[in-house]
Amino acid sequence: MKLSDRQQRMYDFIRDFFQENQYPPTIREIGEAVDISSTSVVNYNLNKLVEAGLIERNKEVSRGIRLSETPGFSLGGLFSRSVPILGHIAAGQPITVFPDERDSADTLDLASDVVGRAQEVYALRVQGDSMIDALVDSGDLVILNYQKTANNGDMVAAWLTDREETTLKYFFLEGNQVRLQPANANYDPIIVPADKVEVQGKVIAIIRQLG
Repeated sequence: MKLSDRQQRMYDFIRDFFQENQYPPTIREIGEAVDISSTSVVNYNLNKLVEAGLIERNKEVSRGIRLSETPGFSLGGLFSRSVPILGHIAAGQPITVFPDERDSADTLDLASDVVGRAQEVYALRVQGDSMIDALVDSGDLVILNYQKTANNGDMVAAWLTDREETTLKYFFLEGNQVRLQPANANYDPIIVPADKVEVQGKVIAIIRQLG
């Protein structure tokens, strides 16, 4: 089966997206990449790629696309965890969030090998660039395992109780203080008493925002 130019560009984008991110794009991301505004047109062309034997689809999930040539991925296991996106977190100056809120209308389907054995997993969207040298930029999603403890050097979501603000930083316990270290030389570390910091989760994965 010969692909149209549009279908070839669509396939090339899906393949390149997979190679860079290790998970598939959404229908909206595919449409934006090939200048198609209609999701039905995107679906039509994706079905043509299925007919050509180039991809497989699971229409029940938002990223239900698998390259037929990609080893190690299965539709049964790739989307085994639905992760809630609970809001934003500052990689810069702390901003207020509500860390105990566990319900969210927005979810992200992730591969089981991304999440690993983490039990309570959630996602936050990053605002700011204080972790840019750790390859975390504004707009990215960080995937966290909800936990209240951390080891020195862990990237965490830290709740500053006296400010009622949260921030994304590297965690270091130093005596009776905690140093929350940015990964950007333009930002100073946040140093607070240890009893004024609550770890709300450890970062286990980063989903890069393209474009």
